[in-house]
Amino acid sequence: MAEVKTYPWVRHIRSESSSFVLHHRKGKVVRSGPGLAFWFRPLTASIAEVPMEDRELTFLFQGRSSDYQEVNAQGVVTYRVVDAEKLARRIDFSLDLRTGRYLEQPFEKLSLLVTQLAQQFAWEYIASQDLRHLLIHGVREIRDRITGGLETDEGLQSMGLAIVTVRVSAVTPAPDMEKALQTPTREEIQQEADDATFQRRARAVEKERAIQENELKNKIELAKREAELIAQEGQNQRRAATERAEAEKIAVTAAAEQRAIESASEADALRAVESARFEGEESRMGIYRDFPASVLTALGLRELAGKLQSIEHVNLTPDMVFPLLSDLVRSRNPGSTAPEDTEQES
Repeated sequence: MAEVKTYPWVRHIRSESSSFVLHHRKGKVVRSGPGLAFWFRPLTASIAEVPMEDRELTFLFQGRSSDYQEVNAQGVVTYRVVDAEKLARRIDFSLDLRTGRYLEQPFEKLSLLVTQLAQQFAWEYIASQDLRHLLIHGVREIRDRITGGLETDEGLQSMGLAIVTVRVSAVTPAPDMEKALQTPTREEIQQEADDATFQRRARAVEKERAIQENELKNKIELAKREAELIAQEGQNQRRAATERAEAEKIAVTAAAEQRAIESASEADALRAVESARFEGEESRMGIYRDFPASVLTALGLRELAGKLQSIEHVNLTPDMVFPLLSDLVRSRNPGSTAPEDTEQES
């Protein structure tokens, strides 16, 4: 936007480098060019400013496809001025010489012109295609149609305009149709999600079953090993008991044999002692065999006397005394008779 300063009888204007300024006086162009700054008289001057920078124009087109469905196309058209004098002759870009603002609304007219041309090219293509084709290929093909149409349009070329680029951001159906079109895809995606969930659960169940089978196999293997351990412990205990029994048997047998040997030794010793004693007794009895009865009696009394500690009283009967006296007398007088015979005779 140009900057205008007011002074007595004259004014000064300064424009930006991206703006093309046209100074008219008496119906003729006095000076023209981008980024001018000059003095002028307001009563005799007419000034127009045409921006030369790229300008963007957004659009939203609504059309109907060949299958009678509403379609919306949204995008941006970028254009620029290549011949400011031509454009200034077609559209009024005059400035207010006091404020520097435009007297008309040139950009609205320019935007309306470009938008209507782009909409015409877009509608022609949308009406020739069905909805599904538009949703799949519409963005690229509508952009190409609008670009080709605007670049070859003679009206824009005669106005000194050039199309820089055309961008189509979206091609969408009506909300209810969009929802209807999304339903099969949504259901398919949901089905895939359900299948994935089912497969995940199936894999989880399979893994759980594998884990349980593995645990069962481990339990069976542990039970087998425990049974083998118990059997081995029982076998070890039986072997230990057998070995202890064998050891005890050997010990008892050894002790029995030892006792038998000792008993045999003791028996042999006792037999030898008894035999010696018997032989001694037999020899002594052989010695005593020829002794008279009185001598044997006397020896017996002597033996008895030797074993007695004290004698309190002695009873002598005639049956004991007379035989002793008889034997004593007979031993001294062999020819004399015994007292019993004498007594009998008397």
